[in-house]
Amino acid sequence: MTRRFSRTACSLILLPLLLATCGGNADDAEPRQSTNPLLRPDRFTETAPATFRAHFETSGGEVVLELHRDWAPVGVDRFYNLAKNGFFDDSRMYRVMDGFMAQFGIHADPYVTQAWKKQFIVDDPVLATNSRGRVTFAKGGLHTRTTEIFINYRHNPALDEDGFSPIGEVIAGMDVVDAFYAEYGDGPPRGSGPYAAMAEARGNQYLDAEFGELTKIVRVTLEEGK
Repeated sequence: MTRRFSRTACSLILLPLLLATCGGNADDAEPRQSTNPLLRPDRFTETAPATFRAHFETSGGEVVLELHRDWAPVGVDRFYNLAKNGFFDDSRMYRVMDGFMAQFGIHADPYVTQAWKKQFIVDDPVLATNSRGRVTFAKGGLHTRTTEIFINYRHNPALDEDGFSPIGEVIAGMDVVDAFYAEYGDGPPRGSGPYAAMAEARGNQYLDAEFGELTKIVRVTLEEGK
């Protein structure tokens, strides 16, 4: 059976409680609107170039992705807008499953995560296969892609059948990807690694305190015209 890239229903139920426990409320979020443009997802609608590269500076070294809009135009446009505007900067490779995949895309700031949580994009047809080094959006069902992305560690053809559309591939630094910290494993309920709902509710405050060895994404820069 294909492993799912989705939040559990329990996580969705607990998330408002986690936010409240952490002191988050609507009044607190309001002042941030003027300081962080990522709190306005509706503003990020640029069309991506046909092909471009994303340089990931991580705590373990540099990884270079090449994105192909003809593989998955909707997904590549979303990635382009996120990466260009710093969404992945100072985030964590929070779900790394050795021999399967490495996942990221929960923002360092939980308020930003909440702003994007329901910014779903429609699925692209699967035109490329989920082979080793291919980069694909995570999703929990039909048309549920938002901001989370994974890198395949192996050939995962079952994901093709389940509608996971690759948007690009690692063209340099796969050895760095292979070395992402994986000892924590999967999160609940399948493992004892980072709890996705808590990471969404508390961001890096939770991940750094409880899972301090996670590989860090320092910044992402785009190289267009390739």
